[in-house]
Amino acid sequence: MVVIGAGVIGSSIALELARAGHRVIVLDRTPGAGQGSTSASSAIVRFNFSTTAGVAMAWEAHFGWLDWAGHLEHDVGDLAIFRKSGLVMLDVEAAPRTSWLPLFDEVGVPYEEWDSATLAERVPGIDAGRYWPPKRLDDDEFWKDAKHSLGGVYTPDAGYVSDPSLAAVNLASAASACGAEFRFRSTVSAVDMAGGRVTSVRLSDGTRIPCAVVVNAAGPWSGALNRLAGVGSDFTVGVRPMRQEVAHVPILEGYEGPVVADMDLGTYFRSEVGGNLLVGGTEPECDPMQWTDDPDTVDIHPTAAVFEVQVTRAARRLAGLPVPNRARGVVGVYDVADDWTPIYDRTELEGYYVAIGTSGNQFKNAPVVGQLMTELINQVENGVDHDASPVRFRAPRTGLEIDLGAFSRKRNRNTANSGTVMG
Repeated sequence: MVVIGAGVIGSSIALELARAGHRVIVLDRTPGAGQGSTSASSAIVRFNFSTTAGVAMAWEAHFGWLDWAGHLEHDVGDLAIFRKSGLVMLDVEAAPRTSWLPLFDEVGVPYEEWDSATLAERVPGIDAGRYWPPKRLDDDEFWKDAKHSLGGVYTPDAGYVSDPSLAAVNLASAASACGAEFRFRSTVSAVDMAGGRVTSVRLSDGTRIPCAVVVNAAGPWSGALNRLAGVGSDFTVGVRPMRQEVAHVPILEGYEGPVVADMDLGTYFRSEVGGNLLVGGTEPECDPMQWTDDPDTVDIHPTAAVFEVQVTRAARRLAGLPVPNRARGVVGVYDVADDWTPIYDRTELEGYYVAIGTSGNQFKNAPVVGQLMTELINQVENGVDHDASPVRFRAPRTGLEIDLGAFSRKRNRNTANSGTVMG
């Protein structure tokens, strides 16, 4: 079996396939695990999704982060650390709590409903004003005082992983200990097939690797890889690369509060190593999307314009946050699905599977993705018609049953989602 992509998703898949007894080769164009889009992840672990399957996956996955060493089952050296800071999702008209709290109740995710007074008490320095919809900085409305206040929903079990790249390295090391082989600086140039089934992949240096199964976990390069394989004719959901920036801002007194997901202003923030605050955006309608046809041409340097917008919005929410003149942060490329929901599925080419369209929100689910993809592959390769009767995955830690049809390439587009990285 060949897994293409050694990010946090591909490395997780490699680990679980190797655990299941398969011979696994992982190919990645970068020099090491987690050096692609994973390295730019904000690595926030939250449970706010618009489908039961999405919430169930995230809840199951967080137990893997809590017991990361136990999940890996091998001594892999320094471990990525899950910091359980909690997260507050501020109220927003685009995703009212009444639309997703029933999913928390169904899955069993603990939460607290906060009014504006509780929000102000629990997050010192926060402005509880309601500013919806998000606005550009050159819009005079942005600077007007709020006429109403908002609250939020707090999930105490949420948080973030301190080093997303290290998490991928941990998974790759555990996979290697189980027998998986990683080949870095390896670019796939062709996918060979015969009789409607994948037979091998070829690399740009001419190497041919025979295989019966290929898993596309290539992140922002996944769409191009699908075109090489000639798959996608029956997809109802497409994927497309999008450039994204995340800002790093120093705070003299630090920030010890929960992660704040603030679609009301179009931002989110969490504490970061070294006394910094990590600030990102939630793709509000007033901001242009930075789509790209070629991830390799993306400028990897943060821009002053995006930095100013993101940090100023965060400063509107968090009193005392400075807005430095110099842009600092990281740039990554999301592999965005049309409905911001991942595609974990087979394809019309026998033996060719996809774990794509992760849309900047699937890092948190890495501990589970490898397990569910392995279950899917094993069942389909043994004759199950996943398209007609979707595989159901029994989550090992929570016992929840997850219908993998929710992540089908042929699904009806999820119109209940926020249309942003929040999913």
